[in-house]
Amino acid sequence: MKKLNGIKLSHRKNTENCATVDFPLPAKIRIPMSMCMGAPCQPLVKIGDEVKVGQKIADSEAAFSAPIHSGVSGKVTAITDYQTAMGAVCKMIEIESDGLQTVSDEVKPPVISDKESFIKAVRESGVCGLGGAGFPTHIKLNPKTPIDTLVINAAECEPYITADYREMMECPDDIIGGINLVKSILGIKSAKLEANKPEAIKNFTEMAQNDDTIDIVTLPSSYPQGAEKVIIYNTTGRIVKEGELPSDEGVIVLNVSTCAFIYRYSQTGMPLVTRRLTVDGNAVGEPNNIRAVIGTSFREILEFCKTDLDSMKKLIAGGPMMGMSVPDIDMPVVKTSNALLAAKNFDERRTSACIRCGRCVRVCPLGLMPAEIDKAYRIRDIEDLKALKVLLCMNCGSCTYVCPANRKLAETNQLAKMLIPRK
Repeated sequence: MKKLNGIKLSHRKNTENCATVDFPLPAKIRIPMSMCMGAPCQPLVKIGDEVKVGQKIADSEAAFSAPIHSGVSGKVTAITDYQTAMGAVCKMIEIESDGLQTVSDEVKPPVISDKESFIKAVRESGVCGLGGAGFPTHIKLNPKTPIDTLVINAAECEPYITADYREMMECPDDIIGGINLVKSILGIKSAKLEANKPEAIKNFTEMAQNDDTIDIVTLPSSYPQGAEKVIIYNTTGRIVKEGELPSDEGVIVLNVSTCAFIYRYSQTGMPLVTRRLTVDGNAVGEPNNIRAVIGTSFREILEFCKTDLDSMKKLIAGGPMMGMSVPDIDMPVVKTSNALLAAKNFDERRTSACIRCGRCVRVCPLGLMPAEIDKAYRIRDIEDLKALKVLLCMNCGSCTYVCPANRKLAETNQLAKMLIPRK
């Protein structure tokens, strides 16, 4: 089967052999009420309240949301407004740690007997897509259509990031346990675990050799292999059409770390209160994989990894292709954090006129025409944008990366999508 187009990037997986290091308990954490796709949560605590590890401190009545829990025991010292990297404003809870890490009585293994109780448990865990997308996992695991295939996404195709790879090397039993749990509860016939690192492939092939319902799929190391539509096609041959969800094609895709967390939660009842992040870049003195409590300041983590903050010109949360520029290094770790990349040098490339070379078309995994979308956007031709299928764009940035004129095509695509009315 022919694979979808993409680009070859320098992997720069400098930390792939760095075992996860637990970050020291911070003196305080700051937890935003918006950490995943969907509605922000509302605080369930007030200033002066004592909280414990794993205690639910915020929730929402909206279906498309996920509750938030404390990763430390201590006292709520402030509830303030917080501006996210996207510019949205939500509430933020500040908790001063008492250093005791007393676990809440709420933390106990959930009783899972059927699909309904499973979905409820996943929601109560607070988990969302840990690959960076932040889609509430309980919504994804409760589709309206029958599912026959579970795809576990371990592509981690952006340079530098190795957090998911360390999950595979350090917690393989949890991943297999999560796969089997989801399959059994949802009645899914088969699972495909994507792996592209030789050691991980070897380990999981051995672990799944007696289970013909789990297929270890090796895909080429290209970008954006981990994009949902791309990995579905490259593992199953199915096409998720415009306006469709993966479930419409009988597929659910879970990030490998999300899958492992679901299993751990089913065994322990400890909700999502920590995240593993890759910390790398030429401003970082000691690149590493760090497990930190959600709400820990980026500044503290960078200092822990001996980052030269004075010479740092750019900080990216996530990978260099789809990550977000961090406007304030005191911003906290959130549920979707998987990497911090600190760079000493950053040069804004000068943009020039399109030379009609077609490179953007050749690399687009979905066969879009970014140069034509750019033209239609500039004249605000909404009908042409619809015809050019701009809503299919997943903003992988491949078009921008290869453009010799340094045109910000992926950024234009995102702006163009905002012009089209949504149902």
